[in-house]
Amino acid sequence: MTNDIYGPFPGSAAFLAALTERQRARYEELGTNLEVVERRIADACAAAGRPRSEVSMVVVTKTYPAEDTALLAALGVTEVAENRDQDAAPKAETCVNLPLTWHFVGQLQTNKARSVVRYADLVHSVDRPRLAESLGAAVLKAERVPLGCLVQVALDKEAGEGEHRAGVAPADVPALADLIADTPGLQLAGVMTVAPLQGPLAGDPARAFGRLAEIASAVRATHPAATMVSAGMSGDLEQAVAAGATHVRVGTAVLGVRSPLG
Repeated sequence: MTNDIYGPFPGSAAFLAALTERQRARYEELGTNLEVVERRIADACAAAGRPRSEVSMVVVTKTYPAEDTALLAALGVTEVAENRDQDAAPKAETCVNLPLTWHFVGQLQTNKARSVVRYADLVHSVDRPRLAESLGAAVLKAERVPLGCLVQVALDKEAGEGEHRAGVAPADVPALADLIADTPGLQLAGVMTVAPLQGPLAGDPARAFGRLAEIASAVRATHPAATMVSAGMSGDLEQAVAAGATHVRVGTAVLGVRSPLG
């Protein structure tokens, strides 16, 4: 692929002309999938009595190449997510001229903070004070704009389950939210969760996301600007929208079933 497709004007005539036959087929496939997901989100918003504009689609591009990211940008996608810095950093560098907002959604080690702040606009997976402090220090050193951070909530832990899962127990959310808000270089953006695998809310995304909505409301009572509620993926985005999610993280439904990571 030529570098032309990574330019600042994805979707232009020059961009489309640069595509090979294989890339054009993938472009059309992704476009079809995006239309299906867009319809699902629009229908879910209508069913919940919410304006479509209240919900953002974040396409999770993990395990897929940078060229797919470029094709998504050409199709109008503006928000993408990655979960491993070793994959995200080079991909973001390749796509640096594309008009994209980058979300980091995976479990993050503190020693990766300096790398992540070079490209991420938002980190959804802040789950401990030390990580918040490391991200804040890295932002200040990089002299960049404040980094949006979400508290990752592990709903399993409310029932004493999921000890080893990423995220903080609901009872610990207020303290971590306060710390993020008070950390120079960081901006508290909201809360994030994934449907729990254990506990009474396991297998019931509607109730799980409803519980997250309660937690999000409590955070906003203290931090009114923390309006993001990141919840829902390809299989449960409707329940997330019904519960008030502002961002749904969709991967498989757009890009296809992923190969196992090596």
